[in-house]
Amino acid sequence: MSVVIAIDGTSACGKGTLARLLAAHYGFAHLDSGALYRLVALGVLEAGGDPSQVEDAVRAARAIDPKRIHDPRLRSTAAGEAASVVAAIPEVRFAVLQFQRDFADDPPGGARGAVIDGRDIGTVIAPDATAKLFIDARPRVRALRRWLELKQQYESNPSAKLPNLEKIEANLLARDQRDRSRVTAPLRQAEDAILLDTSDLDIEAAFAKALALVNHKVETALAARHRG
Repeated sequence: MSVVIAIDGTSACGKGTLARLLAAHYGFAHLDSGALYRLVALGVLEAGGDPSQVEDAVRAARAIDPKRIHDPRLRSTAAGEAASVVAAIPEVRFAVLQFQRDFADDPPGGARGAVIDGRDIGTVIAPDATAKLFIDARPRVRALRRWLELKQQYESNPSAKLPNLEKIEANLLARDQRDRSRVTAPLRQAEDAILLDTSDLDIEAAFAKALALVNHKVETALAARHRG
């Protein structure tokens, strides 16, 4: 396996932003594993299927197109909620499991390492990752971050109704419950992962903290690979 930083955490905790920043810092490839499940969810919705139906979800998982990983529709509320539903289906998780492991073992573009963020990276996808972080924040803080993110999206569509903060927080807590209680690869902190609470940190402070937590392990592993 290459040098891998595994980042797990709750929804809207800032793990994706931190993963992108760490990947850029080290020159590593980045994979947002949550986007893979959003791709599955979007495939189900576009086909007029039901995300809770195994057949619909597996069909979409087998037709996943990583080239669509930056499709703005993946960030919609509907895609996010449907992603949590399809991600709880064991057959779907199995279908995307190998893609994630291949990314960790052989990062694209000749990158010397990978940063992967999701909910089961340090526990299932890359249990032997070089460094592991578990990111979290208080529910109201996470809800406000998601509200601000959605507000930017809704500005380009004035006719759409922006959900209120209470509804967003309730949706996040419901997703937490689904993610933590699913039978296959539930959301949990790996025993060797370091907890980083970003509730009271802006992005610059959170990145500095994350970098400080993983840097020794990453640099040691890179040096060992260079010597080898």
